[in-house]
Parts: sequence; C-alpha cells; structure tokens
Amino acid sequence: MGKYMAEDIDNKATQLRKGILELAVMSALHDGAHYGYSLVRCLTAAGAVEIKEGTVYPILARLSREGLVIAHWVESSQGPPRKYYELTAAGRQTCEALQAEFRRLVRLVKDAARPAAAPAGAPEEKKIAIGRKQHE
Repeated sequence: MGKYMAEDIDNKATQLRKGILELAVMSALHDGAHYGYSLVRCLTAAGAVEIKEGTVYPILARLSREGLVIAHWVESSQGPPRKYYELTAAGRQTCEALQAEFRRLVRLVKDAARPAAAPAGAPEEKKIAIGRKQHE
C-alpha cells in the first residue's frame, strides 16, 4: 500500500472513530455514572481499541456543554474526590436514538458487503435446455 493511501485510510479511520467513540462514551454512561479512569477501563475492557483519558475528557466536556452529561464530585476513600459523569434525560434519549442509528448503519455496511440479490419481484432466472429430439 502506498504512503498516500495509508495516510488517507488513517484519516478516514480517525473520522470514523471520533463519532463512534462519542457514542461509546454515552453508551457506557447509559447504565451508570463513571469517573474518567473507570470510563476508560470500561471502554477498553474488550481490548479492541486503546483509549487514553486525554481522549475521553474532551468528549465529556463537549457532552456536558450540550447538556447531555452532568458531572458531580464524590469523596473517595482511596484518595482525592472523583468527578463522576452521568447522562441527563436528554443524554439518555440521544444515546438511544444514536444507538438505533448506529445499528442501522452497521446493517447497511453488512448488507452492502453481501452479494447482490435479485430485485424484489424480478423473475428468477431459469435454465433453458436446448437439444435435439432423439428421433430427428
């Protein structure tokens, strides 16, 4: 693969990850509050993608500005207080709508990768046998 093509693919992959990562953050918060490091651990638990805290905090800040996430401080027995993030009601609605849209897009990509099927209502192709009668 040429250098230009590799860079082009990297750029496209980065753009794809940005939107999906925001949805992943919202999805992780959908079932409960997290502080930054616990959110990173939750997102990276499967090991498919490496995410750093420095990536997550700007997303949380943007979601907070948009009113989709709220934050509050909680005292910790293991050190300084931790800032926990959770979805607002609007954040939950948005998350659920985006999850549904994401599933539709995944289905689109999967369906596009399958061999094309005959259009609905199109007649099936039939084999035609051409031959001579035995008595001719």
